[in-house]
Amino acid sequence: MNALDLARWQFGITTIYHFLFVPLTIGLSVVVAALQTAWHRTGRPEYLRATKFFGKLFLINFAMGVVTGIVQEFQFGMNWSTYSTFVGDVFGVPLALEALLAFFLESTFLGLWIFGWDRLPRRVHLATIWAAAIGSNLSAYFILSANAWMRHPVGFTVDPATGRAHLTDIGAVLTNPQAWSTYLHVVSASFVVAGLFVVAVSAYKLLHADASPHPSEPGMFRRTLRAGLITTLVAGAVVTLSGDHQAKLMAEYEPMKLASAEALWDTTDAAGFSLFAVGNSEISSAGGEVAIGRNFVDLEVPYVLSFLATGSPAGEVQGINDLQARFTEQFGPGDYTPNIPVLYWAFRLMIGLGLAGVGVGVVGLWLTRRKAPPVRPWMYRLAMAGLPAALAANIFGWVLTELGRQPWTVVGELLTAASVSPGVSLGEVAFSLSLFTAIYGVLAVVEGRLLWSYVKAGPEHVMPYPREGEREPDNVPAFTY
Repeated sequence: MNALDLARWQFGITTIYHFLFVPLTIGLSVVVAALQTAWHRTGRPEYLRATKFFGKLFLINFAMGVVTGIVQEFQFGMNWSTYSTFVGDVFGVPLALEALLAFFLESTFLGLWIFGWDRLPRRVHLATIWAAAIGSNLSAYFILSANAWMRHPVGFTVDPATGRAHLTDIGAVLTNPQAWSTYLHVVSASFVVAGLFVVAVSAYKLLHADASPHPSEPGMFRRTLRAGLITTLVAGAVVTLSGDHQAKLMAEYEPMKLASAEALWDTTDAAGFSLFAVGNSEISSAGGEVAIGRNFVDLEVPYVLSFLATGSPAGEVQGINDLQARFTEQFGPGDYTPNIPVLYWAFRLMIGLGLAGVGVGVVGLWLTRRKAPPVRPWMYRLAMAGLPAALAANIFGWVLTELGRQPWTVVGELLTAASVSPGVSLGEVAFSLSLFTAIYGVLAVVEGRLLWSYVKAGPEHVMPYPREGEREPDNVPAFTY
């Protein structure tokens, strides 16, 4: 164990924790905006209650995402100064655009939305939540374009005197095929998470409908349940299509990641998609130049991998052994394979859990096709189970993305082993890792308790129901936090 190992663990832990909140923020911002739009167009109070209720949950999640995201940027200077020195000129532009344009757009208009109830005209107030949602999605694009550059670096040159990358074409960075394809995949997956969040909350409230403080509340949650299911199904279709495109880009720009995710050792025509494999991976003792691996057991579906990678069932897919030999010749002796078992199972868990979440949308829409579906407790419990499945699928997707790039931080340009801060000791990284883990543990408890308490309280907490015989108020009460 050394400082590099702990620095990688720290970045992985904090990134995964942060990414629990990011997809929900991206997707739920649009869901809340859509609910307020429905209220604006119809004037029906249940849409207003749903807007305020899910808006409250969205803001709790947004705040936690901001807090955990700040740590990510500090780590670049703390643990990865060599990496920061190399990429700083390139990363500066998309990260500055994210902070100065997207985040300020998001946070400014979100503030106007929070405090603008009864103070802004209704159309203007509606525009503020849509502006915040657009800012949230723009922010994701700038961050993902920077991440995509690490996997497929374009629009730069390396100064031979300083060894630093210099940006030459920001347009190439922002239009990187890895950037827009990854953005489409990540954002559609975020809408799956947001849709299943709405489904899970609505299902919980319907499961406990006997405790509702007002007879109209179950009807409201039946509407939001259907809205969440439709969101999940539509977004799931986009995830599938964008995932297919991602596989083809992986075969072109990151062939080692694809081969490792499939445990494909030798270059193969008409390669099948592996369902279950058991094998070994070793580096030969003769200078560590050639990877030698094989599978003892490999159950596969014929032709599927070639079709996913090339668009042809007979297409050639490069294998780990051949890629290792090629990279050794190109970059010098070394092990250019990522952690194959982790990648292999992360790929399958991402696909399997993602399909399970989308499956909840399909089954749920069928079971709720009637205007007043029968009360089936198992159906609501199944709906609630879709949310953790979708969150886990997102996490495994990022594990695949980040570990699949190894041993590089910037593919072909900078190795991870050469990226760590030279002056940081093992003890210093261990201390910061322990501190962040403890703080994040406390934040997890705070986040969970807040969400749970407001879900249990329901819409009554943010907008009380009128007493018997009273009308709904003509004016909208302030939305305070």
